[in-house]
Amino acid sequence: MPSEKLSISLPASLVQFIENYKLTRGCKSRSQVIELALELLRYQELEQAYREATLEVDADWELTVVDGLTDETW
Repeated sequence: MPSEKLSISLPASLVQFIENYKLTRGCKSRSQVIELALELLRYQELEQAYREATLEVDADWELTVVDGLTDETW
């Protein structure tokens, strides 16, 4: 996937965390550490969206589920 360059400012404590993580986990670069962190953040957001979606009730689906058909019918 093509990459774009991005400049960010972080507190020294986060820069040190990124550097330590890079060294202890064998990452190739600070960028890779940040990429991993952002992928995790994206996953958490998606997980939350799925959680919220399961709370929604679809009346049509509820009718289908209780229509009296069993698994054996299929």
